[in-house]
Amino acid sequence: MENPKEYIISGQNLLQLAATYETAAFLQGDPSWFMHQVSGERNVEAMAFLASVMSYGARTQFLHKIQFFLDCSLGEVDSWVRQGAFLRNIANTNECFYRLYTNHDIRNFLSAYSALMSEYGTLGDYICVRSRASAENKIEALCAIEQIVEYFKSYDIGTIIPKSTDSACKRLCMFMRWMVRDHSEVDMGQWNFVDKRSLIIPLDTHVLQEAQTLGLIESRTASMSAALRLTRKLAEYFPDDPTRGDFALFGYGVNKSK
Repeated sequence: MENPKEYIISGQNLLQLAATYETAAFLQGDPSWFMHQVSGERNVEAMAFLASVMSYGARTQFLHKIQFFLDCSLGEVDSWVRQGAFLRNIANTNECFYRLYTNHDIRNFLSAYSALMSEYGTLGDYICVRSRASAENKIEALCAIEQIVEYFKSYDIGTIIPKSTDSACKRLCMFMRWMVRDHSEVDMGQWNFVDKRSLIIPLDTHVLQEAQTLGLIESRTASMSAALRLTRKLAEYFPDDPTRGDFALFGYGVNKSK
C-alpha cells in the first residue's frame, strides 16, 4: 500500500473509497440498516434515533438491542414510543438492558422521548421550533445537536444522550448524518432544514486512529473540537458534503485490515 501521507495528498483515494463504500451493501451489519426496515418519515426518524443511541460497544451485541425495539414496535416505532407502548415491553427494574443502561434507564429515556413527541410532534419538529429552522432558513448541525442535548439533559437518563457537546457526540453526529444527507443509498435525507455542509464527522477512537494514520488530524482525544477539525479537513476533499468522508475512512479501515 502507498505511504499513508502520499495516500491522502491528492485526495483521489478518499474520493474513490467513498464512492466504493457508500452503497446499499454498506447497510449490512450496520445500525443504519434498521431505518430502512420501516415505512413513513415518522417511523424512519424514530427508528434512526433509537438505533443511533444504542450504537456503541460490540456490534454483535447492540444490533440485537436495536432489533428488540423494531420487533416490539412491529415496525411502528413512532407510535410505540409516542403512546407509551414500550412500558409493556421493558420492565421498570435495575436489570441490565445493555452495558451501562438498565431497564429503568431505557424507560426514562423513552418516556422523555415520548414527552417530546407529545409536545412538539417529532424530534425534527422540536429542533425546527427551538432553532427557528426551515427549508429556507437552514441551521447548522451543531445547533441541532445542542437542542437535542438540551432537551434530554433535564431527564435522569445517564449517558444515553450526552449532557454537553464537549464530547464528540459521535452517535448524535451519526444520527444527523443519517437524517440530513440526501442522494445516498445509506442516509435518508429527510431533514432539509439542516445544512448538509455543516454536518460533523461521527468521531470515535477507531475513526480517530484511521484519520491519524492518513495524516488528517493529530488530535489524540475524541472530542467535539477534534471532530470539527477533522470535518474541516475532510471538507477540503468533499466541500459540499464533508461527512461523505465517513465512508472513505470506513473503506480505508476495511482495506487496511485486508
